[in-house]
Amino acid sequence: MIAVNPDEKGMNMKKKYDKIYDDLKRRIETEEYKYQELIPPESVLVDQYECSRNTVRRAISQLADEGYVVSVNGKGVVVIYKQNIQAKFAMGGSSKYMEVSEENRKKYHTKLLCFAELTVDERIAKRTTFPVGKEIYYLQRARMIQNETYIIDHNYFLKDMVKGLTPEIAEKSIHEYITDSLHGTIASTRRMMTLDLATELDEKYMELGKYGCVAVVNSYVFNADGLMFEYTQSRHKPEGFVFYEQSNANPVSYFI
Repeated sequence: MIAVNPDEKGMNMKKKYDKIYDDLKRRIETEEYKYQELIPPESVLVDQYECSRNTVRRAISQLADEGYVVSVNGKGVVVIYKQNIQAKFAMGGSSKYMEVSEENRKKYHTKLLCFAELTVDERIAKRTTFPVGKEIYYLQRARMIQNETYIIDHNYFLKDMVKGLTPEIAEKSIHEYITDSLHGTIASTRRMMTLDLATELDEKYMELGKYGCVAVVNSYVFNADGLMFEYTQSRHKPEGFVFYEQSNANPVSYFI
């Protein structure tokens, strides 16, 4: 048996599914399950992880959505992960900034440029779709890998749904704070990608060189009740930015 957690039997399905997903992903990335090889059959995984078929299927489905495996009729689940393709920073899917950086052995750092508490006016409402009069946190954050800034984030969070946010938390992981400390949910994210002329802030923190523009990813984040609590505009350095799409998944944006 594969020991996922000593008290696994007491875990709920979501936690068990996460553990199985994490373990299978680790085995693929460390090439225990190699490129173009089959992972163990569903029946074997059910016995190994002591779980239901549905839980295994959910874990495999997420791996497929993120480009790690593909199901082949009459054959099984084939590994399609290759390190030279996958070693990028994912801006979509369920991956987090810190997690992806750690997985690819890159040093990450978030530099907080601005932390403010504002009231939504007409201009902010037009940009974020938040109602006029709502109280929000507004942040500017430089996302750095290997001491080089690749992204400038402009984050807007509803104060009544992300309570107690501080500059210290903002320099770590806000989504982790929401799920672990506030016990909130992050159910879905709608993204739109555009191009925009570089601003003074972009040019100040990102070495744009000959580029006079940035790739912009606008994210609208919702909780399990279908309520939007975050709008983020991520402004990416064009160099190394790639738009990556799996045919069985939602589009995902990467930079190398």
